[in-house]
Amino acid sequence: MRALILAGGKGTRLRPLTVYTPKPIVPLLNRPFLIYQIELLKAAGITDVTLSLGYQPDKIEDVLGDGSDFGVKLRFATEPSPLGTSGAVGYSVGDSNEAVVVLNGDILTDIDLLGMIDLHAERKDSITIALAEVEDPSRYGLVKLNDDGSVNRFIEKPKDGAEGVGSVNTINAGIYILEPDALRLIAKGKASSFEYDVFPTALERKLPFSGYVMSDRYWKDIGTPSAYLAAHLDILSGRARFDIEGLHRNPETSPTAFIENSIVGDGCVIKPNSKIINSVLGPGVQVEEKAVIEDSVLWAHSRISTLAKVRGSIVAKGCHIGRDAELRPGTVLGDKAMVPDYSVV
Repeated sequence: MRALILAGGKGTRLRPLTVYTPKPIVPLLNRPFLIYQIELLKAAGITDVTLSLGYQPDKIEDVLGDGSDFGVKLRFATEPSPLGTSGAVGYSVGDSNEAVVVLNGDILTDIDLLGMIDLHAERKDSITIALAEVEDPSRYGLVKLNDDGSVNRFIEKPKDGAEGVGSVNTINAGIYILEPDALRLIAKGKASSFEYDVFPTALERKLPFSGYVMSDRYWKDIGTPSAYLAAHLDILSGRARFDIEGLHRNPETSPTAFIENSIVGDGCVIKPNSKIINSVLGPGVQVEEKAVIEDSVLWAHSRISTLAKVRGSIVAKGCHIGRDAELRPGTVLGDKAMVPDYSVV
């Protein structure tokens, strides 16, 4: 079995963070995001992984290399033009004679992927789709199952009270297992999507098609700044089960600085009487005297000046936050942004 990660989007929803950094390598706990998906696949025994790319592919290849550092073999397929979710699969691995695991490139999850693969094989399905349970499904595509676990129908971004929705709260989690007969449903060389083209056709033709509900597992689409920040806070709080022990470093820290429940990258300098609480600091960040950073993510080589306060914010690479300036919750700064002294953002 092989895998394909759909990582060709421009990351528009995540701007300004993705203007210079492609979404697949946006740092999550100071590691390129796609490493988490690669490790998920490796844990399930899948080491042949193709990345479907489109936006700034060279930067992604430079960071991830051939995959040997992560114990997998990485291949890269760059779309000549945007082909949609299923069109990208058809372009990259459409002629595969073995099953393919497909992951959307903007989801963070600790799904039991091996369990999903085993169920797929046990049921002899052509398609298995992972489903996440959410409180508010209105922004997603709902998937309604029959009593035996087979897919009944898809309900795209339902409104309250939509007919047939009822208590359904299982959404398309962006992880699929596709057998060759399902791959053959993808039109060659054309833009298409799973949700509107391949899956409806599979139901019409009565291909064996089941759902795998991710009960008690973490799942988040990190495609927006608020979700991206929330994913960090979920991991730091333990709500998301990811191993962070190997991510702690030894920064240059004043004895009077206060650091609590945070990850601080290599080469950081933490000056006296500063406070870092429930946050992630990338490599080379400098925090001056009496600055406060709380519930925030700072990328590499940013500088937080004396008495500055950063709360509930995301600060990209090489930013400068002036003396006694304040970043209020929800602030997102792109690379090399500057906030003047005594400003409130």
